[in-house]
Amino acid sequence: MKRKAEAMGSRVSSASAPSNSSANLLNVPLEILEEIFLNLPPNQVVCICRPVCRQWKEVADSESLWRERCRREGYSLHGASGTPDDWRLFYFLCKKRRNLLKNPRGEQDMKDWQIVENGGDNWIVEGLMAPHPNEGVQKNFVTSYGWCRKSQLINLEKEGYSPSFMDLFQPDIKISDWYAPRWDCGSEYEICVQLLNQRKKPVQTFAPVNVSFEQWNDQQWNQMTHVFQNYGAGVRYIRFTHGGKDTQFWAGWYGVRVTDSSVEICSPLDS
Repeated sequence: MKRKAEAMGSRVSSASAPSNSSANLLNVPLEILEEIFLNLPPNQVVCICRPVCRQWKEVADSESLWRERCRREGYSLHGASGTPDDWRLFYFLCKKRRNLLKNPRGEQDMKDWQIVENGGDNWIVEGLMAPHPNEGVQKNFVTSYGWCRKSQLINLEKEGYSPSFMDLFQPDIKISDWYAPRWDCGSEYEICVQLLNQRKKPVQTFAPVNVSFEQWNDQQWNQMTHVFQNYGAGVRYIRFTHGGKDTQFWAGWYGVRVTDSSVEICSPLDS
């Protein structure tokens, strides 16, 4: 019995002691550990590797790791004079950056848009009358002789931007919209973008003066842009609404045209 107990104690001791391989892994030189982290998915570095020990946390939080990750994946500053205060935040904002609006160019007709007003002969999707600066844009939404307005509501949490992230970092929110008139008819363009709280009440609103076009214009494309900054805590949704009409009440589709709209969450140095 005594020998049996000693044998059991020996097995318990050996099982509880850390293996040499585990100890060696925790003592990897920092530059080698950084290279290992650079070859792991970024979410694993933050969620799995970072909590392991103090040394791994130091590397996972280091500026050099995330600056190098940005360099390798091509996330660079576009004409900015400064550098990010937080390279890890800059990296994740760049990696997640995308257009949060669905079907922005009418390639799926009116899918994903809520029709707010459908005046005159209603909204329609057509090919371009004038080339767009982005050659990939081949269609546009066209308004009629009564007000035509359409909208999308973006749920930021569903898009991967948690309430705590939005409240703590308040990243820039960049909006863009392209609009053009017909050359042979006067028209009017309108846009309104709102940052909303959990109850869908406005926190901030961008609603510039409507843009009017005279008849016999050059029918060139124009871009409307705006960046929301320092908007405070509580933003949970973004409502994007735009539209227009013709100003001569002609039957058909002679009103303003819109396409390639976008809403993006981005770094202050990349907006």
